[in-house]
Amino acid sequence: MRRTKTLALFAAAASVTVALAGCGANSEAPPAGGSSGTPTAGQQPAAGGAKVGVVLPETASSARWEGFDKPYLEQALRDAGLDPDVQNAQGDVQKFSTLADGMIAQGVRVLIIASINSEVGSAVATKARNAGIPTIDYDRLNLGGSSDYYVSFDNEKVGELQGQALADALKDKPAGQVIEIEGAPTDNNATLFYNGQQRVLGPLYTSGALKLVQKQAIDNWDNQKGGSTFEQILTGNGGKVDGVVAANDGLAGAIITVLKKNGLNGSVPVTGQDATADGLKNILRGDQYMTVFKPIKEEADAAAKLAAALAKGDKAAADAIATGTARDDKGGRDVKSVLLTPQTVLKADIKKVVDQGYVKASEICAGDLQPACAELGIA
Repeated sequence: MRRTKTLALFAAAASVTVALAGCGANSEAPPAGGSSGTPTAGQQPAAGGAKVGVVLPETASSARWEGFDKPYLEQALRDAGLDPDVQNAQGDVQKFSTLADGMIAQGVRVLIIASINSEVGSAVATKARNAGIPTIDYDRLNLGGSSDYYVSFDNEKVGELQGQALADALKDKPAGQVIEIEGAPTDNNATLFYNGQQRVLGPLYTSGALKLVQKQAIDNWDNQKGGSTFEQILTGNGGKVDGVVAANDGLAGAIITVLKKNGLNGSVPVTGQDATADGLKNILRGDQYMTVFKPIKEEADAAAKLAAALAKGDKAAADAIATGTARDDKGGRDVKSVLLTPQTVLKADIKKVVDQGYVKASEICAGDLQPACAELGIA
């Protein structure tokens, strides 16, 4: 797998005073069902399985952490004969540290961390290392950290898919005006998404094929702030926009609310990420152009395999699983990694997400969306 590179993101998010009603966070998705291996309620770990701690970051910005990552991680770890303890910090840095401290004190054999930011993630990894507990950075690489392994998707590729989809959607709009609403500047993944987007869109801005109106990072992936920021930029540009880069489905939903308010929804392509139920419904309605599907079960399975090897002290087995590398420029090191492949989802591709069990048809096909689902063969 190709090596990811971390570059400086972009100017820190400017303060925004314009309030936007109705642009809340993504609602939490229920656990996915179907053939992808949905965890069975009440399933117990194998007798005597080694304890593995998992700390997830939050639920406000994306439905994925509780709706997908938690149940998939619990099942994958149990299937590997381990005893999982999966907790969510709910966006609270202090709670993240406290949860991790408790797991370290309990003597977990492995600690998996999907951190809120690199600072807290690195601090947790250092405490675990001092206690002799190996750590795995999950989904987000902690810059300047000490985890020996990293499991995620190829996040620069995620950005490339977003950029290419928008470029395709605007190919018949010479000098189309683009607004970019990016993720948290403290999240290394947001930097990687942005880098990937610019591989495609940067040359188009330079040539004049597209015009960048403004780009803005959004602290804490705050959907409401993302919507109000977008509204401020749109107003400052005279209400004109031809395409929007939204770093994930939560931000896309907030942006779509503003577009609806201005009578622009459906005519302005908006990108997304995570293939959430809300994002897929927006695509079915024609309000969102695309999302990026990251089969989270694959990520959870890879993390569980690594954890199982590390719990046994089998570093050679762990190295055989983590065959890629990710660059931590802040720490001056290459981190052994599992980097999985993301997929573009346009309207015609939604059925494959449903068929693989990541979202149920009943979650996205109710009411006014039944005809669109029927047309795509989603039942």
